[in-house]
Amino acid sequence: MSGIWPGNTRCVVMLGFDVDGVSGALYQNPDTGRLPSFMSMREYGPSVGTPRILGMLGRHGIEASFYVPGYVAETHEQLLLDIREAGHEVAHHGYMHEPPATMTPEKEEEVLVRGIEIIERITGERPIGYRSPSWELSEYSLPFLLKHGFEYDSSMMGNDIPYIVDADGGDIVEIPVHWEWDDAPYFSYAPALGARSPMASPEHVYQVWSSGFEGAYEYGRAFVLTMHPWIIGRPGRIRMLDRLIRHMRSFPGVEFRRLDRVASMFRE
Repeated sequence: MSGIWPGNTRCVVMLGFDVDGVSGALYQNPDTGRLPSFMSMREYGPSVGTPRILGMLGRHGIEASFYVPGYVAETHEQLLLDIREAGHEVAHHGYMHEPPATMTPEKEEEVLVRGIEIIERITGERPIGYRSPSWELSEYSLPFLLKHGFEYDSSMMGNDIPYIVDADGGDIVEIPVHWEWDDAPYFSYAPALGARSPMASPEHVYQVWSSGFEGAYEYGRAFVLTMHPWIIGRPGRIRMLDRLIRHMRSFPGVEFRRLDRVASMFRE
């Protein structure tokens, strides 16, 4: 056993893709729906970026997890079926990308149930994984997840391996994330939402992420990447991700797993 992982596994890589599409922009500022150029940039995610990502993952023969808001699921039903057919996890990401901390408890639970029902209707499977939009859980989120049968959350940052968190008398597996291993801080440029920071180059992000992976490998931990198809699906950036995957696969004892599979392993 190497570190926390069984057998000869040294580091587990988990790739997560938040298929936000237009949902988060419309929730944050409904007036963006009147901006065709901006909407087309966000729609690029489910329409172009996600199929491109699926193709790349298929070429590598690795599985990943896709977090889909209910609104995007309703408007791209075939995409969810394609994700599932390719062997990936379809997980919960709100309905309109609503951060739970911005809602009343009643509204938060309503959104949670609505997303469950949409994903189950389309895929035939009830989601067991959840990622909070904008990683902004409320004080009620974990008990709601436990109540509605979720096995894991992936929204907090308290470790760099999966860990158990208390959920009002029960427990749930937390698969932690971090802004360092998220594509949005480096690449997101959206003047319509006030995001005007200079975009990083793919080479810069490759250096940050490869360094993060190598550190996780050295310590025998987990490497959890959070990406958005409208961002990472751009041609130059997905080439960088492909290069990173090849780099990680060159290390002995590295495994790529869906987040739900890792959560089930920890629960067992």
